[in-house]
Amino acid sequence: MDKAWVLIGMMGAGKSSVGRLLADATDRPFIDTDLLLQQRLGRPIPQIFQVYGEEAFRDHETNILRSLEIGPSVISTGGGIVIRPENWDEMRRLGTTIYLRAPIEVLFERLETSKKKRPLLQSDDWKERLATLLEVRSPLYEQADLIIDVGDGDIDAGVARLADLLLRPVES
Repeated sequence: MDKAWVLIGMMGAGKSSVGRLLADATDRPFIDTDLLLQQRLGRPIPQIFQVYGEEAFRDHETNILRSLEIGPSVISTGGGIVIRPENWDEMRRLGTTIYLRAPIEVLFERLETSKKKRPLLQSDDWKERLATLLEVRSPLYEQADLIIDVGDGDIDAGVARLADLLLRPVES
């Protein structure tokens, strides 16, 4: 059975954007775990953090992963999904994990305008906070089946390269 491609990486790496384009390019359904979580709880993510706290958010995130069925799809995950070992079991059950790795400068640039929507970046020293999160999470992200460097230009060309890599027949 064809399995999912599970996109992981820091906030701002482009998981949702790349995921949608990759799904379109390969005719696979697109699933965004953050959107599923918001639909399930009826609130935007910043409100979920505010009302329930990060630990409860992570519990819901794990439950979303557990509810997904194995099948050919492109799954975009939240940036912190990698911090729980049980989430790795679920992501691997679902398919191939792909780390979209972006340089910190690219993350700063992309998040400059959307940092207010990111619960973990709600401080004046948000760049330091982001750098610390990246430092802590990088070894976790690097456990992915594939690591793809993003942030160096044309997203469409990057998606085409990724689709080609993922659809290439396995040599025996």
